[in-house]
Amino acid sequence: MAETVPATVPAKRKVEVSGSEEELAAALAKYVADLSDKFVREKGLFTVVLSGGYLIDLLRKLAEPPYVESVEWSKWHVFWLDERVVPKTHPDSNYKLASDGLLSKVPVVPENVYAINDTLSAEGAADDYETCLRYLVESGVLALSAARKFPKFDLMLLGMGPDGHVASLFPGHPLLEEKERWVTFIKDSPKPPPQRITFTFPVINSSEYIALVVAGTGEVDAVHTALGNSGDAKKLPAQMVTPEGELTWFLDKDAASKL
Repeated sequence: MAETVPATVPAKRKVEVSGSEEELAAALAKYVADLSDKFVREKGLFTVVLSGGYLIDLLRKLAEPPYVESVEWSKWHVFWLDERVVPKTHPDSNYKLASDGLLSKVPVVPENVYAINDTLSAEGAADDYETCLRYLVESGVLALSAARKFPKFDLMLLGMGPDGHVASLFPGHPLLEEKERWVTFIKDSPKPPPQRITFTFPVINSSEYIALVVAGTGEVDAVHTALGNSGDAKKLPAQMVTPEGELTWFLDKDAASKL
């Protein structure tokens, strides 16, 4: 059963710890399904942003009963937090990962799944994806944040690397300070493949809800730095996730073991 950790965190930040990876997957599926129901009821659609890595596997219960039948998948609009500039059929593609692990198993509308143009350069793909987002703002699919004037997604699902990176925003990289672009590109990613596109922090932090999901022991030190009292003065990219809305960290007991 998930429990709330009494961490010293801001009011709009919660930390939920599950006893196992299986319980974490169950808690995450309920969280996503409940938000889908909320936003579909309120405005007739649900905008959700996916990440790569093991996050997709942790969403597996959405493709099982009861959610595979109860979620209004036709109302989903699906985006990517970041993407590797590779063909959609490439093993490194976040699109392929999400398609194989979730989207091919649920009745989403293909036209509502917004993958990058994989025929373009990194810079071209970033420009193209930002143009797509701007069109969706104009057409009413996406709203603009009143405070920041960046696109406001209903839910972003983030993972975190052992170095505390989120999206393709890595420690010490100049892109951490990008304040104008909605989508930008990186050609020197410290984690291969080197060429990627990524949402920027102003877009990430305009979200209504963010789930930051970590399981296992690989990121335990980064979790401790981000949420514990480690005394580490360095700021991880994950600590820059400070949304206008609500942030929930979903951890299993291994990831939370140093808290």
